[in-house]
Amino acid sequence: MKLSDNWFTTVTESDNGAVMFVSGRDEVDAFMESGKLRERVEITWPYESDAQGMPTEEESMRMEAPQEALRKAMEKDKLAILTGVYTGDGARTWVFYTRNIPAFGERLNQALAPFEQLPITIYTEKDAEWNEYREMRTLCGDACRDLLFDDDEE
Repeated sequence: MKLSDNWFTTVTESDNGAVMFVSGRDEVDAFMESGKLRERVEITWPYESDAQGMPTEEESMRMEAPQEALRKAMEKDKLAILTGVYTGDGARTWVFYTRNIPAFGERLNQALAPFEQLPITIYTEKDAEWNEYREMRTLCGDACRDLLFDDDEE
């Protein structure tokens, strides 16, 4: 399976009405259908936000290096793939799908070891049907319909 680097970005609202920027990965059908990545990991980094709930430029830049370190570490052998990044309402959340939570945790610690302690929380859940990913895809409207519906289901 080949992992593309094609992404979509959309704007939505959080549960409390704050602006939320969502970046989602395209072309992951083969990974969903393989049934190998059955666990979802959400890593959330809360930040001091501006009036619109967005991070300062400095904080945004501070989050980039750990994000890239995690992505490279997890995707080098497809232990996990980054499928979505949510930014807004005072937090950035990275969503990964993985095949092994303990291995993910070990690799996360290795990837983040060079950085000072980060203010992150980690949440895991079984999501073999990729429900979170499918819900995220609905945010991008008609452009994402091909993934969500077969021709005979429309």
